Amino acid sequence: MTAADPAVPLPVSALAEPVERVGRGWTSALCLANGAIWVGWYGPLQILLASQAEDFAPGSGMSKETMLAWVTGAGAVVSLVANPLFGALSDRTTARWGRRTPWIVAGAAGGALSLLLLAGAGGVWTMAAGWCLVQLTLNAAFAAVTAAVPDRVPRLQRGSVGGWLGAAQILGVVGGTGLATVVGGTGGGYAACAVFTLAGVLPYVLRHEDLRLPVSARPPWSGREFLASFRLSPREHPDLAWAWLTRFLINLSNALVLLYLLYYLRDRLHLDDPEQGVLVLTAVNGITLLATVVVGGVWSDRLGRRKPFVIWSGVLMAVATAALASWQTWPGAIAAAAVLGIGFGVFTSVDFALMTDVLPKALDRGKDLGVINIANALPQVAAPVLAAPVVTYLGGYRVLYLLAAVIGLAGAVLVGRIKGVD
Repeated sequence: MTAADPAVPLPVSALAEPVERVGRGWTSALCLANGAIWVGWYGPLQILLASQAEDFAPGSGMSKETMLAWVTGAGAVVSLVANPLFGALSDRTTARWGRRTPWIVAGAAGGALSLLLLAGAGGVWTMAAGWCLVQLTLNAAFAAVTAAVPDRVPRLQRGSVGGWLGAAQILGVVGGTGLATVVGGTGGGYAACAVFTLAGVLPYVLRHEDLRLPVSARPPWSGREFLASFRLSPREHPDLAWAWLTRFLINLSNALVLLYLLYYLRDRLHLDDPEQGVLVLTAVNGITLLATVVVGGVWSDRLGRRKPFVIWSGVLMAVATAALASWQTWPGAIAAAAVLGIGFGVFTSVDFALMTDVLPKALDRGKDLGVINIANALPQVAAPVLAAPVVTYLGGYRVLYLLAAVIGLAGAVLVGRIKGVD
């Protein structure tokens, strides 16, 4: 289904629980848009920001690790606010192009321009400002893309669609890392990521009409009520609160692994070409993730169960993270990357479906998913705060990865507290 059925009243088609399965064309276009956004995030995050921090650190009074942690943390703070804010704004958008499409277009275009500005950064302050702009704009697009799923996809198809979105996500991570590595030079890497980010959303916004929200269905504007709507009470919605916490902990564990990966390969494993090492590990992780992400989602849909998949995938990821602490060799890193991909593939698709299953209100899908997505962004703030002192003063990378394993295992165990879904 690519447009609202003219025989159905618009308030119903825009806000009712979807029942008609989406086709391959719609899913493919949405996945491409999602992957393009992740290219814009992870080309900088995996390679380009680390390279700039290494260039700017001498004479700044900061180590490259501290500078990278400061810049990525500042961007993550922006992301914390931007994702739920733009999700809520898209919920209330009554444009003729629909609720989500205007924000996808504006966010992707703004993200591309912000990446080009970041390419011209001349120091830590302009680098931080550019990365914050990237986070602001791309989160507008990402919030709208994410909200399109509960808008259009029935519950028993969300695991498979979530799986394809997860596949697009890891391909975006690999693609962004590849573009940043292969194109050559920081400026060229940023330019390539910018072009791909903008071009990747065009098939979805040009070929698939969005559902429109009539003005009569939009709640009256009240600044106080708008701000109050971002508070989701754990007492009123305990399943949503537990789902948020489990996602936060598992994503924090993953963020602790990724943050200093380039430096881990260079300073601990002493690889001659650590940038190439990051690309190899990302590719290995991506291959195993792709092998499980769609299969896990489809299997979850067929069984009608979510929690067992999320629990055991979290346990598997914790085991792989612990291996990075105990087996600090290049073969050990490759093995850990492969196992992490298997676990994260299942987690990505099924946990996304679980999140959409516990959303309280159709009118607030974008906002609620934005609040849930804070569990993706907040680890980017918390990870540098935890990782920098651990690596510098409290035992180095061995202790860091053991800590990450414990955090991830806690997230997996707490999934059992969610009572409203199997």
